[in-house]
Amino acid sequence: MTKPHQITELSATPGNTRRDDRPPIAMDPAPLPGVAAPIRRTARQRRALAPHAWPGTHDGISLLDPDARRRWCALIGPGAVADLLRLATAAARGRSLPRPLNLDTLARYGLVTSDGSRLVVRMSYPSMPVTMIRRLHPSLRVGVDAS
Repeated sequence: MTKPHQITELSATPGNTRRDDRPPIAMDPAPLPGVAAPIRRTARQRRALAPHAWPGTHDGISLLDPDARRRWCALIGPGAVADLLRLATAAARGRSLPRPLNLDTLARYGLVTSDGSRLVVRMSYPSMPVTMIRRLHPSLRVGVDAS
């Protein structure tokens, strides 16, 4: 008859590991039935906005200019620039879209604003002030007009 294998306790020296070591797990109880967990910000239902073109903003740098887009992505982030492009396209086509997640950032930098009860969107990039140009990487500062 074969003898069962005895499990010996291994030391904590390097190279010795235990097969039953696992990362710690949360021992919180499961939520009660019918109790909803808080919904994260990106999964919430967003209300629809109908943006309008900001009058007098067609004379700046085009939103499709790759150099300007690269600079603004470095300043406010690629998600905010993508939201600006979506808003400008919706304003040009007269359509509505869900409220962008980065609308606060766009408003902080003067790319969107509120005109009474409606949202107005710049149709071109404004010239950058010196304080914003200083925040750019030196390779992105080349050829930027300071205002």
